[in-house]
Amino acid sequence: MAKMRRKGDLPQKTCVQCGLPFAWRKKWAKVWDEVRYCSDRCRSAARAGGKQKEATPATDDERDRGAGVCRQTNNT
Repeated sequence: MAKMRRKGDLPQKTCVQCGLPFAWRKKWAKVWDEVRYCSDRCRSAARAGGKQKEATPATDDERDRGAGVCRQTNNT
């Protein structure tokens, strides 16, 4: 049986569309070098010519709130 890995030990990339970090997934194992977007939503926004956010690391507050194009919340 394979040894388990912690999520923190997995490789990470930054989404070129929204600028948020995302971690490696098993389904991306063979194409990890080609993966550029964190979600289908970001990939389709990029194809549609959506506004690209500057690739800067998200702050802790933004991560806690789930801010960004991929994880919009309705805070009403």
